[in-house]
Amino acid sequence: MTEHRDRVVLESSWKAALAKEFEAAYVVRLRAFLVNEKRGRKTVYPTGPEIFKALDSCPLPDTRVVIIGQDPYHGPRQAHGLCFSVPPGIAPPPSLVNIFQEIEKDMCDENVPGGSSNRKIAPGKG
Repeated sequence: MTEHRDRVVLESSWKAALAKEFEAAYVVRLRAFLVNEKRGRKTVYPTGPEIFKALDSCPLPDTRVVIIGQDPYHGPRQAHGLCFSVPPGIAPPPSLVNIFQEIEKDMCDENVPGGSSNRKIAPGKG
């Protein structure tokens, strides 16, 4: 199983912290499932290089909070490895628009990232 872990592209502090997790049975099954889906010509989002984009954006020692989101996106190119976000130029799904409207309303702050990208919240690579 180590060979799968070694092929994971991930920021080094996160990779070290999650090393044993990549060998866990559920991760091995999940990886096999995704490989089968791709072999069957099914599209899987986010793309491989973007799967750990959130973790790549901020090394573990610099991380104070991790929010895990599950918001299935409706269209191609919306998922890009960051929860509550779509890439610039891509229309956000309605649930994401609602999330940012509520944040702006609660915080009374027009500097909230808006209805598309959380890049202002998640610093780092973009």
